[in-house]
Amino acid sequence: RQFSTMVDAGVSLVRCLTVLQEQSPSTKLRRVLADVQAQVESGQSLSTAMARHPRIFNNLFIGLIRAGEVGGVLEESLQRLSQFLEKDVELRRKVRSAMTYPIIVMVVAVSIVIGLVTFIVPKFIALFKELGVKDFPKLTQYLMSFSNFLTMNFPQRQLTVAACVIAGVIAFRMFVRTKFGKRLYDRLKLKVPVFGRLNHRICLARFSRTLGTLLVSGVPILQALETVAGTVDNEIISDAVMQARARIREGDRIGEPLQKSRMFPPMVVQMISIGEESGALDQMLTKVAEFYESEVDAAIEGLTAAIEPVMIVMLGGCVLFIALAVLMPMVNIIQSLQSPGGGEATGGE
Repeated sequence: RQFSTMVDAGVSLVRCLTVLQEQSPSTKLRRVLADVQAQVESGQSLSTAMARHPRIFNNLFIGLIRAGEVGGVLEESLQRLSQFLEKDVELRRKVRSAMTYPIIVMVVAVSIVIGLVTFIVPKFIALFKELGVKDFPKLTQYLMSFSNFLTMNFPQRQLTVAACVIAGVIAFRMFVRTKFGKRLYDRLKLKVPVFGRLNHRICLARFSRTLGTLLVSGVPILQALETVAGTVDNEIISDAVMQARARIREGDRIGEPLQKSRMFPPMVVQMISIGEESGALDQMLTKVAEFYESEVDAAIEGLTAAIEPVMIVMLGGCVLFIALAVLMPMVNIIQSLQSPGGGEATGGE
């Protein structure tokens, strides 16, 4: 957005890049901008200079900048790019914040349960054994088994479990980096109950917003679809976009191959078809993006509202289980003391 404002005000690219370097808090980004500035000063175009740093400037960035350079409307391309990035960041932030709350609650709940079972429950069990309790209720036996698992062979067993968890996380991350693993993981993200629909809506919103931004900036449809396939963040939908691109290259309309892929709902296909026929495809895609972004907002709010009571019930259930497992032997002890035989034994002592 700052870049767009300065270019629109007539500031030279070199001067703009210098100002951006001075304002950037990131050392890495300052180095990248310095290299881009040096390339521009040597005669390279801005898009070519940025293409040297694909980890910082992705295909969407380069495509929009190049379209702005060709059309002589670089400031407009930068403005559209800033709007797109702000929308994308806002969408990611909402999803991240919605996922953060249940994760924190789950971690706290698990920590509380482990703390009770590890430090409090063994003291009660030892007390019961001192009082001569030998036959524990089934519920208490389950709790004792879990407590023994956590406390026996400390810390060797705990370190082994932690090492297994870390190894599993590393193995999973390595697996999803493979082509097969990435495809399988992305397919599961679309199929998993509740979260699958949310992920699908996020992908559709990103697809529509990205494609609409590219088309309104003058990027050709085939190049735009290739760029979208690389930024949609799901291999299954990315493959559907690339298959649609191949069909469009052969002369098909955009809506037909998207419909056959079964990854795009009828509403999306119809809106794209209407936009293609009316010559307002970019506007239709913007409307589709706004619709799915509002759908994502509503889904996140509903999910957050539903997760909170579920978490409370789960935590309450765990605490109730521990409380019953501890109280049941105490009740048995009190009953035995109140019985005639127990009273005599107590009196004899």
